[in-house]
Amino acid sequence: MHSSSFIASFSPKNNKLMQLLFKIIRAFLILALAAGLVVAGLLLHATYTNYTPPPTESLDTQGSANDTLSNELSFLIWNIGYAGLGKESDFFYDGGKMSIPTREMSQKNLQGVTQFLTQNKADFVLLQEVDIKSRRGYGVNQVEHIGKALAPYNTTFATNYKVAFVPQPFTNPMGGVHGGLASYSRFKPSSSMRYQLPGSFEWPLSVYFLDRCLLVQRYPLSNGKELVVVNTHHSAYDGGKLKKHEMEFIQKLYQEEYDKKGNYIVVGGDWNQCPPHFQPDKFWKTGMNKPAQMTIEPDFLPQWLWVYDPKVATNREVTAPYSPDKSFTTVIDFYLISPNVELLEVKGIDVGFEYSDHQPVYMKVKLKP
Repeated sequence: MHSSSFIASFSPKNNKLMQLLFKIIRAFLILALAAGLVVAGLLLHATYTNYTPPPTESLDTQGSANDTLSNELSFLIWNIGYAGLGKESDFFYDGGKMSIPTREMSQKNLQGVTQFLTQNKADFVLLQEVDIKSRRGYGVNQVEHIGKALAPYNTTFATNYKVAFVPQPFTNPMGGVHGGLASYSRFKPSSSMRYQLPGSFEWPLSVYFLDRCLLVQRYPLSNGKELVVVNTHHSAYDGGKLKKHEMEFIQKLYQEEYDKKGNYIVVGGDWNQCPPHFQPDKFWKTGMNKPAQMTIEPDFLPQWLWVYDPKVATNREVTAPYSPDKSFTTVIDFYLISPNVELLEVKGIDVGFEYSDHQPVYMKVKLKP
């Protein structure tokens, strides 16, 4: 009986099954090895081509505007979301499905942003998430496109996101990205500098995430001081760890500019955290998500003024397309001004998140004698 069972186990039928099993295992191992090589190749390529900016970098400014600075000035800030996060969009990294918009969405959003900016002009326009050349923006130079519409405003760009190929999501990769901060003004700056903010994610995330920075521009004043205008976009998805280092860095920088030099400081942009004394869930409604959101400590530069409109949300969640009754919104886009700058007006502008997952904020100030 044992002999016949032994012979049966090596019958032609069972032998074919074993051969088929070996082929399947071999194919699986080959696929796993190939996938591993692809992942390793992507990581090596991203690491080798990783954008590593210096601590400070002088930036070129294009344009012919050279108006005379007055003591009353207007500002507008807006994270335009690379013209890819209009009201019909969600985003895969926040729990949605989309990685890039359709070409029609991108064109609609960029046209809407540009039209708004030309119809609501300010002396200074500080934009975040503006692409130079990216797959998600279909290769359009958005910085130049907006600059031409605002001409003869001066245009300055600071890179904070430059990756040769972002492989996520694997079904429709984001691909190549080159974007950053874009500042436009009616005045000619004496200097434009990129300041690298401290901290980064651990490798390999560090080669695929943004290199956060400040775009700092200086404008000479008749009293011998300078107006220092800062375009900023702080870290996201960091649990507060990177923002802590960033805030410590800017605190020292701004104190030096005001306390030691007596300069006038205006900072505006996307802080990825709420301003002091603002309740993050102010606009929350029953049935909405309630994402965790940091708030800046009240004792951070206590003599300075945080400028925002508490009545208008500036940012929405992008887990799904925008719905006024379902989408959680809050305020994370605002200004910080030094004590020698007087606030005259601030106004959040509700455009229904039509063209971006952020909304613009207008401010008017007066430089004190």
